[in-house]
Amino acid sequence: MSDTLRYCDKVVIVTGGSQGIGKGIVRSFVENGAKVVFCAIGSDAGRSLEAELNGQGPGECLFTACDVTKEEEIQELVSTTVRRFGQIDCLVNNAGWHPPHKPIDDITADDFRYLLNLNLVSYFLAAKYALPHLRRSQGNVINLSSLVGTIGQKDAVSYVATKGAITAMTKAMAIDESRYKVRVNCISPGNVMTPLWGALAAQSGDMATTIKAGENAQLIGRMGTEAECGLAAVFLAADATFCTGVDLLLSGGAELNYGHKSQIG
Repeated sequence: MSDTLRYCDKVVIVTGGSQGIGKGIVRSFVENGAKVVFCAIGSDAGRSLEAELNGQGPGECLFTACDVTKEEEIQELVSTTVRRFGQIDCLVNNAGWHPPHKPIDDITADDFRYLLNLNLVSYFLAAKYALPHLRRSQGNVINLSSLVGTIGQKDAVSYVATKGAITAMTKAMAIDESRYKVRVNCISPGNVMTPLWGALAAQSGDMATTIKAGENAQLIGRMGTEAECGLAAVFLAADATFCTGVDLLLSGGAELNYGHKSQIG
């Protein structure tokens, strides 16, 4: 069986792994034989996913509660992984949040600082504490960025700033860690149907129309799935062994071609 599993017995950490894109990533790694430690703030969804995936295999997973805005909890996440499985082969930084859309006039400095801490500083800290182990295993880091870090997004200045910084940090980290044969890449999803995307659409006042517009933003004519995000992460970890500093646009072609984009009139 191991001959058909693409990440058999490798050890992976996934932050924000209990729902959405993170859930898809955890599932794909377990399906490919990995040992996955994943975290989130709340426990119910994580415990449920842990039980489901351990019942299916062929890999295994361990859920642990972790607030990634707290440095000491990130340190404990890494320590827990090494105590349990003895090594780390891949870190997937995924935990984060997209706040409701609002113009810059309505975003406070404290709002911005909080989002930077959650979306960006947590990635830096998880990498900092995981890298000593990843250097020993010649492993890799995968940072979840966003297509909007490249193309921008209306009424989302703070979110776009955090994602653009993740993409830039990925490239800088890839340079530094190459001396240790550690690869560092990022995935920039476009519209992926997740609970968070659905919640933001519900706040628009016309959820059905908003979802349809989200689907039509891709050349492929649909949104991406959590499973497709998981497959992209496994690809970067297991198959893309000559790739580092790469920003993989998982976007269905949303960034291509002209469209009606004027905000005037």
